[in-house]
Parts: sequence; structure tokens; C-alpha cells
Amino acid sequence: MKKSVDPSLLNGLALAYLGDAIYELRVREHLIQQGQTKPNVLHTQATTYVSAKAQARLIEALLEGNFLTAGEVDIFKRGRNAKSYSKAKNTDAQTYSYSTGFEAVMGYLHLTGQTQRLEELVSWCTGKIEEEKQEGAS
Repeated sequence: MKKSVDPSLLNGLALAYLGDAIYELRVREHLIQQGQTKPNVLHTQATTYVSAKAQARLIEALLEGNFLTAGEVDIFKRGRNAKSYSKAKNTDAQTYSYSTGFEAVMGYLHLTGQTQRLEELVSWCTGKIEEEKQEGAS
């Protein structure tokens, strides 16, 4: 028998733990659908989407653009404010906490079955990263 968990009662780090995997899976699917097939290229490209710095930039843009619902902002804050016992790798504490908040939103949307909304945000995020890449290439 599958045990049911109420996503609204989970702490921000638990939501982020799942959200990290969900977002990375969606990014990997996106890259493969774009025609990428070489594992080393896939990995390198995926890191531009899933790094803490990229996720922090994305959540800041989502917040500034008022793209998140009030409930999603609350989940972001729960993840951002969670006390992590691991240290940020290759980034500062604020970037790491924003990234954790971003991942918490992804995890929450997945756990609550809001697949369409999750896909909408992931699509927006991948488009934003691609836009940044294009601007960097010009």
C-alpha cells in the first residue's frame, strides 16, 4: 500500500530534493528533443540550465515578472528559507538558497499533480536560458 504524503506539509528541503530531480529530468528531455545525443555534450549543456546560478537567475526573473502564483511564491520562500546542513558548491549562500527555493516550487508542482503548470514553468525557464545563450553569442 502506497503511503500518501501531503505536499503542503513537507519542508522546503524535501520539496527541493524532489524538485531538483524533476527539473533536471525535464531539462534532459528538452535537450534530447532538441537533437542532442552525445552524453558529454548533454551533460555540459544541462549544467547551463540546472546550476544553482542558473536556477537563482530564473527564479529572480519569475518573481520580477510576477509569473508565479501567490502559492508558488510561498513555496519558493519555504525552500529559500530552509536551513540546509550542506554547503553550497561553487556559489554563495544566497544563490544556493534561491536555487533551493526554485527546486522546491518544481517539487511541489510535481507532487500536487500540477503537470500543466510545471511544464509551463519549465518551458519558460528553458526558453529563458536559450535566450541568454543567444544574447551571449551575439
